[in-house]
Amino acid sequence: MKTLTYHGPQDIRYAEVPDPAVTSPTDAVVQVTTAGICGSDLHIYGGNGFSPDTGYTPGHECVGVVVDTGDRVTRFKPGDRVMVPASVGCTLCGTCARGLTARCERAHAPSDLCYGVSPRLPGSQAQALAVPHADINLVHLPDGISDEAAVVLTDNAPTAWYGCRRARIQPGETVLVIGLGPVGLMAAQSAFVMGAARVLGVDLVAERRAFAATLGVEPVEGDDARAAVREMTAGRGPDAVVEAVGSDATIELALKAVRQAGRVSVVGVNQNRAFPFHMGLAQVKELEFAIGLCSIHYELPALIPLTQAGRITPEVVISHRFPLSQGPAAYELFNSRAAGVRKVLLDPTR
Repeated sequence: MKTLTYHGPQDIRYAEVPDPAVTSPTDAVVQVTTAGICGSDLHIYGGNGFSPDTGYTPGHECVGVVVDTGDRVTRFKPGDRVMVPASVGCTLCGTCARGLTARCERAHAPSDLCYGVSPRLPGSQAQALAVPHADINLVHLPDGISDEAAVVLTDNAPTAWYGCRRARIQPGETVLVIGLGPVGLMAAQSAFVMGAARVLGVDLVAERRAFAATLGVEPVEGDDARAAVREMTAGRGPDAVVEAVGSDATIELALKAVRQAGRVSVVGVNQNRAFPFHMGLAQVKELEFAIGLCSIHYELPALIPLTQAGRITPEVVISHRFPLSQGPAAYELFNSRAAGVRKVLLDPTR
């Protein structure tokens, strides 16, 4: 089959690899109809991946059609349209049974918990994908939800919802979202659904700020984001901050910008083992700080009906579509953060 493979910093290739197969009675194989490129994939593309290995298929966001199942798969059959959530769980531990797949008790390494971050679980930027423990790791694609919306629901939208939920957003509050890529835009939608009266948005790219404004976000302008946020909140600061970038600078901004006794929720990926967390600032401000990885399955029961009802619109974050064969160019464009780039989808049939 055709796939994308990672070979080092800035080196994504369109390649031929063996077709995936059912190797366990609990597995399934899904023909991918639409795949996404996530901001986390850009960490890998930039050489700051989650594994030292190369040559593997990246990607952890896709929808498709089941084409084969093992003998012990009971909830799915060939022909079913499915979503493949980014987080991967087992069928045996209690946390996975509750949908908390990111906390799987049987995972031996972080690379067991997500597709496309190492050779252990080949990713979804391919014509087909092998899915372990299919009964828990596949989700039926409901009627009324497009493939485009569903791809966003496999990672970006649940991650955003998880971040807002852990920020404990209350009706009437002011929320600051840092980073207005796909996760940040979905965090803004989520915050409004949860009752936020105002959502402020920080991003270095002017076009992203302008697009966020069409969703009701108040863009933070100027070179000093912290000062601008203070001015926009009459010196008080936002009640809650959702950080969707993961850099040292943006996490520090979140901690400094939030009000006294406010809440900071980080869903951006930060790999700095020596991150200089300002413990004194957090203690003096009496802050609540939450950080973690989203269990997609746990968040979907809320997000699917919200999407069906039109309360959230995941597909609006999508800006570009490429054939899988042009995957290297798609990565280059997404990484450039050029004007108008938000979410990039790949079509494995082309």
